[in-house]
Amino acid sequence: MQLRRLGLVDFAPTFESMKAFTAARTATTEDEIWLLQHSPVYTQGLSGKAEHVLDAGNIPVVHIDRGGQVTFHGPGQWVAYVLYDLRRAGVTIRDLVERLERAVINVLADLGITAYGDPSARGVYVEGRKIAALGLKVSRGRSYHGLSLNADMDLAPFLGINPCGYEGLEVTSVVRELGVDRAVDLSDLGERLLHHLEQVLRPEA
Repeated sequence: MQLRRLGLVDFAPTFESMKAFTAARTATTEDEIWLLQHSPVYTQGLSGKAEHVLDAGNIPVVHIDRGGQVTFHGPGQWVAYVLYDLRRAGVTIRDLVERLERAVINVLADLGITAYGDPSARGVYVEGRKIAALGLKVSRGRSYHGLSLNADMDLAPFLGINPCGYEGLEVTSVVRELGVDRAVDLSDLGERLLHHLEQVLRPEA
């Protein structure tokens, strides 16, 4: 598995690169995880409803091919795109979603934060507030898109949407859960996320 650290990038070219990678890969292509942050953008999934975008302001809304509704990406949020051959690994889509949630839960446990997944509303939560969102596209048994973990970011843009299609859903971030007086090393958090993703995506996991 290749782990790539792409820095702060715009969404649109990254989206096109994911699609191109997935279309070109073969049975022997290594899986990859792309760790990055995005410039501010709302992304709306295939089943997304326009009414869940309340006030986008000057933030672009991009319609994409993953599952789920609308979410926000911006600086201070780690995004991990999981380019994974489910068929080769013998993993179902549900298995993959649960493994991605487990990776985030394990990252947060490292920091002393108790988190959990919700099978009825996928993602990772802390005391009822969403801290990580998931959304995948699977094409010919291979996934792209992935997850986003709110680390140390401006959460205000989430007020412009019903996050993941849920009116009144509160969101939170790692820095808020740890307390504003405690520094969060973003690079360390990103590396922890890559480590735990690699662990849960091993064939024997």
